[in-house]
Amino acid sequence: MTELRLQLSESGADAERLDTLTRYLRQELVDLEVGEVTAQPAGPPPPGTRAIEALAIGGLLVTLSESAQSVRKVVATIRAWLSAGGKTKRTVRLELEGDVLELSEVSESEQTRLIELFVSRHTGAGG
Repeated sequence: MTELRLQLSESGADAERLDTLTRYLRQELVDLEVGEVTAQPAGPPPPGTRAIEALAIGGLLVTLSESAQSVRKVVATIRAWLSAGGKTKRTVRLELEGDVLELSEVSESEQTRLIELFVSRHTGAGG
């Protein structure tokens, strides 16, 4: 199993808006049936506080069942989510096995090149 961490942001979005966007993208990823998609924990609670799990706003953890094909499906869905923002700047930070890719306002061709490089490093496929 491979864990892919996602962190979403949108220019000018408050916590409620970001939560809505995250829930929308989560459902899109669940529909892909690539593995488990959960909210990403924010980290351990501060010392002296109750140990309830806090969730990172805009954070998703995708546990992929099949690496190569699943990564490609997830990335294609993320690209669609970025495009759906229209003129509003959206950013997605992907982290897989310590490798980080941040997608936002780059040209379509540059985005494709960066994604292919990122995916190929984790799937052993060159294209």
